[in-house]
Amino acid sequence: MARVALVLGSGGARGYAHLGAVQELRERGHEIVAVSGTSMGAVVGGLVAAGKDADFTAWASTLTGRRVVRLADPTWTGGGAATAEKLMAALDEIVGDVLIESLPIPFTAVATDLAARREVWFQRGPLIPAMRASFAIPGLFTPAVVDGRVLVDGGLLNPLPLEPTAAATADFTVAVSLQGPREPHEPTSPARGFSVRRAEWAADLRRRFRRGEEELTESPEAPAEAPPADAVDVRPDVRTAEVVSLAFDAMQSLITRYRLATLPPDVLVTVPLSAARTIDFHRAGELVDLGRTLTKAALDDAGR
Repeated sequence: MARVALVLGSGGARGYAHLGAVQELRERGHEIVAVSGTSMGAVVGGLVAAGKDADFTAWASTLTGRRVVRLADPTWTGGGAATAEKLMAALDEIVGDVLIESLPIPFTAVATDLAARREVWFQRGPLIPAMRASFAIPGLFTPAVVDGRVLVDGGLLNPLPLEPTAAATADFTVAVSLQGPREPHEPTSPARGFSVRRAEWAADLRRRFRRGEEELTESPEAPAEAPPADAVDVRPDVRTAEVVSLAFDAMQSLITRYRLATLPPDVLVTVPLSAARTIDFHRAGELVDLGRTLTKAALDDAGR
């Protein structure tokens, strides 16, 4: 058995793969002695540190596309498209009102202070608000305000927070990045393009995001729930959400490459961007399995 420092990256719904990585580490008898996470990595990391990740996995596996939209709590004010208050309430039911410093495993959640343009490491204080601050993707979720700071997603500056675990007493570090290339040899050099008339690209854009909206509201894993008779259609602007998430992914992929070059982990698990969209939170089962498969291969390659 080895002592493992675990680093969990940002990437929205692909973060379910973190749960599979944890399952594989435990199956091999490894002990997780420190966890750091950004965005969805902070959510899963906090649950792991609290010993509640199995409960979360069971809950997430019941989500459908319609339930995901409702949990997001769409809004039209406050600096974002959704508040996620219902999601926070669900996490509170799973974890309870606990302090980060009282968790069985040392944990760090990373957020971004917009005004100061610097990372904020939460290592003390209530766990749920730290999670909320860490996953506030700009444009999608409303920012969190803590101690006068306006905080958003930690992935804005640090999509794979290796630094908080650098001093941990561990035998090796496992980092799970959710920013892998869509293809094995995805090019990173600039591409030459040709401009087209605005009507052409506008039509293509509408077709693409109409398909995305249909996929989100109809889950392939379970029949959609019938809304209450008096329900109001509060779907967020899914097309805008996908534009924001794709832009965020592009930025985080570049930052992750630089971070890994500066402080490489002993074992790197890479989940490709093509595994799921940021908003595909109704696909927990398959993404947990993918995370376990990729972690098994990475550990085998490293002889761990």
